[in-house]
Amino acid sequence: MPDSRVPRPRRFLVCEPRHFAVQYAINPWMHPDTPVDVDLAQDQWRALISAYRAHGHTVDSVEPVADLPDMVFAANSALVLAGRVFGSLFRAPQRRPESTAYETWFKAAGFDVYRPESVCEGEGDLVPTGRYVLAGTGFRTTPEAHREVQEFFGVPVIGLQLVDPRFYHLDTALFVLDEDNIAYYPEAFSPGSREVLGRLFPDAVLATRADAMAFGLNSVSDGCHVFISPRAEALADQLVRHGYVPVPVDLSEFHKAGGGIKCCTQEIRS
Repeated sequence: MPDSRVPRPRRFLVCEPRHFAVQYAINPWMHPDTPVDVDLAQDQWRALISAYRAHGHTVDSVEPVADLPDMVFAANSALVLAGRVFGSLFRAPQRRPESTAYETWFKAAGFDVYRPESVCEGEGDLVPTGRYVLAGTGFRTTPEAHREVQEFFGVPVIGLQLVDPRFYHLDTALFVLDEDNIAYYPEAFSPGSREVLGRLFPDAVLATRADAMAFGLNSVSDGCHVFISPRAEALADQLVRHGYVPVPVDLSEFHKAGGGIKCCTQEIRS
């Protein structure tokens, strides 16, 4: 373990939760009869943005669109690598218009956007590491999309099978700590996928189910600071022992829709 981990400045894309609500159920966390406190959600989201900026990161924002309550979950909009944008095609019809809204922003910012032919939900299921793109499937993004990603970026794509509907996206079960390591919840994956992760990342930080259920793996790391749910206490303790600095940010209101810190954060990698 290095004596001092070095953070790397990041550029994030986010969307204000002005229209956030739980109006339908497309994952086990969502219950339309559960009220959402939009003012609290706004306050929590602003605290996340403030935390990013306080740690030296750049934050851009997409204008929210009425009647798109999940647009706040910017990570699902695309995967951006080396300045190239691989867009999204959502499985749920309620979310498909989000792709156009984000594509409009990317094009206005000077990016070309590739539209996938297969169902693909951006960084929800596509997680770049130093050498690979880890790609989840089982509930949302299809294996056919994994092949499209590999052909588009020319980066090896490692397919991983998710098996627990509570962890319907890869970014609810795994996040990248730095160029060499990850944290993940093993039981969210099929036996073969667990073996693959064990071979690729023998020193990975393994989370408990309690950590995962607290959205502790829906975290963002800059290589040193880890923006993490304050309820994932055991995972935070592990990260400290590995030399990382947890930065607790409460996004509990977004858990009602199955999202957290990472879901609200798209990284633009130039």
